Amino acid sequence: MTYEFLQQYWWFLVSLLGALLVFLMFVQGANSLIFSLGRTEEERRLVVNSTGRKWEFTFTTLVTFGGAFFASFPLFYSTSFGGAYWLWMIILFSFVLQAVSYEFQNKLGNIFGTKTFQWFLIVNGILGPLLLGGAVATFFNGSNFVVDKMSITDGMQPVISRWANASHGLDALLDPWNLVFGLSVFFLARVLGVLYVMNNVNDENIRSRGSVRLVGAVVPFLVLFLAFLVRTLVKEGFAYDPATGVIMMEPMKYLHNFIDMWYLTIVLLVGVVLLLYGVIRTIVSKTYVGGIWPAGIGVVLVVLVLLLCAGWNNTAYYPSNVDLQCSLTIANSCSSEFTLRTMAVVSLLIPFVLAYIVYAWWSIDKKKLDKEELNEGGHAY
Repeated sequence: MTYEFLQQYWWFLVSLLGALLVFLMFVQGANSLIFSLGRTEEERRLVVNSTGRKWEFTFTTLVTFGGAFFASFPLFYSTSFGGAYWLWMIILFSFVLQAVSYEFQNKLGNIFGTKTFQWFLIVNGILGPLLLGGAVATFFNGSNFVVDKMSITDGMQPVISRWANASHGLDALLDPWNLVFGLSVFFLARVLGVLYVMNNVNDENIRSRGSVRLVGAVVPFLVLFLAFLVRTLVKEGFAYDPATGVIMMEPMKYLHNFIDMWYLTIVLLVGVVLLLYGVIRTIVSKTYVGGIWPAGIGVVLVVLVLLLCAGWNNTAYYPSNVDLQCSLTIANSCSSEFTLRTMAVVSLLIPFVLAYIVYAWWSIDKKKLDKEELNEGGHAY
């Protein structure tokens, strides 16, 4: 395993975690529709308890995603998580609000009322996907930061990277294309959330409403995502010379990436077909409720390809709009070869962890959630 291979390998693992995180945000998508899918208090409890069985998976994946970035590409971690901290703090606060809302909405002594915490879940359901999508869009559109590795010797302020303005990440929301991608992730989360609830909750009223809400979510998602994808393919991209490390603008760089890495293009098309199959079959069939699985696999494949195209093929995955040469690549921002090699050995345990997650998921969902289960006296939100 060469140093270059290890860099590519760890970008793949980080991208896979990011793709899984987007899929698992069906929790946020379903929560944003609590009052739309559930008209009665009992129906809303069904929706909340359905997502409540899985919210830990999403939160854990988010933390693991950040941890993997910290271990494998620490300069990105210090630049983005340290510089754009207002953006990330709002994201993390919304997820903390989610955890608190699940646990306290039906606790004795809740002076705020159940609906207050359900609205908090809706806040997380909107802000989580929107802001995470906006943050990921900066991989293609750039951010306002400066990197100066020589400043590590500054005894007064040994900080390698800093944000170029006082917004500390909130300026990402001023780019309309970041918002377009953030909104597309938001509506995608709603699509997945509806598909998951229809599969997990055994209630005809919720399932019939889900089909209608599915149409209302998939149409804006497709419009926004296709607009962002087409614009990304035709715009200038951020390339670098692997021999010198010099970063330059290249016309239609991301289109060239899809052409050069044709195998990723095939994976992207397979993912799109699976997503559309899961959605369309759920809409046209009154009995099919398994759309979350082909659609979910499709989403993982599509997001994985997008993130790989942002970093592979000599592409700067975190461009700087202030100083082009400060842009981050998988070569200039990664950990040492020893660190990457050691972690590569540890990563061999990942299949066993995934197998445990699959088993735990299957054990939780052996029986579809229904109103009778809520009244049996077991653990329920």
